Amino acid sequence: MTILAIDPAAPWYVKGAADALLVLHIGGGGIGMVSGFTALAARKGSRAHAVAGTVFFVSMLAMASVGATVSPFLPDGFLHESTNVIAAVMTLYLLITSWTAIRRRDGRIGRAEIAGLAVALALCAAGIAFILIAKNGPAGTLGNTPPQAFYVFLLVGGFAAAGDLKMILKGGIAGPARIARHLWRMCVSLTVATGSFFLGQQKFLPSFLHGSPLLFIPVFAPLALMFYWLIRVRLTGWLKARRAASPQPA
Repeated sequence: MTILAIDPAAPWYVKGAADALLVLHIGGGGIGMVSGFTALAARKGSRAHAVAGTVFFVSMLAMASVGATVSPFLPDGFLHESTNVIAAVMTLYLLITSWTAIRRRDGRIGRAEIAGLAVALALCAAGIAFILIAKNGPAGTLGNTPPQAFYVFLLVGGFAAAGDLKMILKGGIAGPARIARHLWRMCVSLTVATGSFFLGQQKFLPSFLHGSPLLFIPVFAPLALMFYWLIRVRLTGWLKARRAASPQPA
């Protein structure tokens, strides 16, 4: 994240607020990465998993909220920073819909799911707009970003919108489908955090790691774990066996 450009003559409380936002953004992302990997490693359904998942949700929510609200005021220009705003909105959307999926009762939907569909469609529209702007720009990029990078908004937004629409038409989801919805959205939001740090903020890493292919390991690790758990949840009897092994209330 670029440091906010504050006028040296600005009041102390303005400078303090800018520093606090930066700390909240960086701290939220750092805690989010640690707690996210902890949640993936912990036994599912355990207290450790629940606590780590809650910490991940809150910290990532703080990180993405700061990114979405502060990015338009950064000095690189509104159009360039608008891509960061959409990335932050995508992260917020994934976090909130994932959290809602695991908290919502089986076979239930509400206004949050309908609003989520609208946001997912907006992500698709933003992706298309950025791709066209980058392709038609004098340098063939938007800022320093090639049009291919913006397909992630189209891919994630389109896949998420399809899932949202299917769930709304069915009146809700249950069982493995609900767990899978929670899982892939959390893992993709974790990937956004790891990619933003390990690939986008290499200046904070040791110099021997700059440009190293090793940096892709923590970036793509959440996706690898996501596919592992999606296979277990959707294609095996893992969830049914876990529920059968859980103590039943008296």
